[in-house]
Amino acid sequence: MRVVFAGTPEVAVTVLDAVAASAHELVGVVTRPDAPTGRGRRLVASPVAVRAEELGVPVLKPGHPRDPGFQDALRALQPDCCPVVAYGALLPQSALDIPRYGWVNLHFSALPAWRGAAPVQHAIWSGDEVTGTTTFRIVKELDAGPTYGVMTERIRPTDTAGDLLARLAEGGADLLVATLDGIENGSLVERAQQEEGVSYAPKVEVDDARVDWSHPAVAIDRQVRACTPAPGAWTTFAGERLKLGPVQRTDQRLEPGVLEVTKNAVLVGTGTEAVRLGDVRPHGRKQMAAADWARGVRVESGARIGAGSGES
Repeated sequence: MRVVFAGTPEVAVTVLDAVAASAHELVGVVTRPDAPTGRGRRLVASPVAVRAEELGVPVLKPGHPRDPGFQDALRALQPDCCPVVAYGALLPQSALDIPRYGWVNLHFSALPAWRGAAPVQHAIWSGDEVTGTTTFRIVKELDAGPTYGVMTERIRPTDTAGDLLARLAEGGADLLVATLDGIENGSLVERAQQEEGVSYAPKVEVDDARVDWSHPAVAIDRQVRACTPAPGAWTTFAGERLKLGPVQRTDQRLEPGVLEVTKNAVLVGTGTEAVRLGDVRPHGRKQMAAADWARGVRVESGARIGAGSGES
């Protein structure tokens, strides 16, 4: 089949490479427009755009998929199908109708669970033991289209969202190519999603990632891992933001938000047992081990940190 791939972030590059290496003819790539990045706000192409250019594939960067000029350009490529991975824009029906087999999305959950923008983060945060990837045909309703295939993946106790997403992208790439194969040869039949078990995974915002130390340690552990690497869990110390890497649960007890500092470790009290901080990133500085941070700012045991500890 002639395919036009749609995707934007780094995780989609893994799948783009698999599609490019498949038996299908990759005739174009759709991605989000170049975005301002860094202090200088320099315009930078998406990871998918960069990889597509390396592959020598035409790249379309519409401001919005409803733009008539984009739809004319897509139509000129004559795609049979448009595989999609984390493209990041809503597709109007006029665009959905262009390829004869539609737009086939690789979604990072076992649908109908966790429809939406952040399925991996919500699966970890909620304590799910198993997640997966699903291929489905895109329809107007959010992630509600008929499915083609599913792959399951166990969530490991130490998985961050980044760890899990990388594994899902590797396995999901094979699933998406197999789905394209099955659509082409007629061996795959669409199946409507179940009406039971629907849950939603909205984007995790920076404010959502603030840790409340009065919560149980198990909940804080999940929250921090779910927000790693983005948007990054955080707390405050001495009025400044402190980003947090994954933590470790301990069997010690401290009041919520109270610190215990030793030569090699920094513990923080929670609503249950204390947790040991891993890497931290103070505002305006590089990531470092929590013990190095504590020595640098001369943190002493008994100091308090963040929400849930009495600090505003």
